[in-house]
Amino acid sequence: MALWAGWMLMLAGAVQAADLDAFWDTPRKGGNSFNGAPPDEAYYRALADTGATWVRLAFDKWPGARRDFLMGDADDYTGLAEQDLAVLRRSLDAAHAAGLKVVLVPLGLPGARWTQHNGGRYDDRLWSQPGHAEQAARFWRDLAAALRDHPAIAAYNLINEPAPEKATGFDEYASMPARRAWQQAHAGTLRDLHAFQSRLIAAIREVDPLTPVMVEGGFHANPRSLAAWPARLDDARVLYAFHMYEPYDATSAPNLRREHPRRYPGATTGDGATRTAWDRQAVAAHVGTAFDWAQAQGLPPTRVVAGEFGCMRRWADCAVYLGDVIDAIEARGGHWAFYAFREDVWDGMDYELPPELAPGRFYVLSEQGRADALPRDGALMDLLRARMRE
Repeated sequence: MALWAGWMLMLAGAVQAADLDAFWDTPRKGGNSFNGAPPDEAYYRALADTGATWVRLAFDKWPGARRDFLMGDADDYTGLAEQDLAVLRRSLDAAHAAGLKVVLVPLGLPGARWTQHNGGRYDDRLWSQPGHAEQAARFWRDLAAALRDHPAIAAYNLINEPAPEKATGFDEYASMPARRAWQQAHAGTLRDLHAFQSRLIAAIREVDPLTPVMVEGGFHANPRSLAAWPARLDDARVLYAFHMYEPYDATSAPNLRREHPRRYPGATTGDGATRTAWDRQAVAAHVGTAFDWAQAQGLPPTRVVAGEFGCMRRWADCAVYLGDVIDAIEARGGHWAFYAFREDVWDGMDYELPPELAPGRFYVLSEQGRADALPRDGALMDLLRARMRE
């Protein structure tokens, strides 16, 4: 009886601290942190000063006690690395001190090591080998039990950009009928993302009944893959996220290496029935598939999150593109977080840096420990700052 009473008191404390579902009732604006070192309070305060109210925090790049931060070993998860957990808690404390809410997101899970830590190879084991899903559920149960009472946590984002379709030869730009057919063909298998995320949520709810959970559709969080899901998840405290980098051939780094970089509006993707000429209307239509699906499921637009979007800061059309993406999200009433804020290992989408700053200068100053000497007067950050403060 005493043990039961103690457990109930512990749970009551978690309820008081972690019940942040109402935070998402109003559209929220924030940024992503994918840094190589745990962010400190000064970092979080700088992000908060832009007008951001939340940060989507990935920790996989941080140096850990073993091969994979916090998981220990993605090949065989046996429990949280306590030393790493302490590091994570300190960073969460710093975010809380700066007044930011945190959405915690792993870049990988047991059986799905992050590609950049896996020799550049996509790790498909989670979607193809039995046993890893149970380890992933245990990881999230353990993590939720450890963090359920932390006041900064606004949601658990189960995995960044899941792609169970990737190793099956599925076309990233496939039509909506093809996406639905793929979902139906893999229903009930290890590649059933809807069922997999339901399993992880059930594990979390064993120890934390209240903290919101953020899920993403397949093929790197494509909004069309989310829109191909047959139904919403059963848990009422779920946020549905997508990422927006389309047209990727124009927004990404390889485009800047072309003799004549692709422009926006005007760049095209796909072919035949899936061919898209990207402009303001095409961006709104692509983003809108997630909101249309949510509406059909009886969900309010504040259950939909643009968890990432961005473009290379040196791309001539980045400002126009960012404005069109934000307009599309805000017209539908969703949340957003730009990628990324002061990433310490890559400058491609650091909008505080002016476009004329060559990447080499960033790396030289960073390696010399003089990153604070970098100019941070980029007009793209002015654009984002103005939109976050509206």
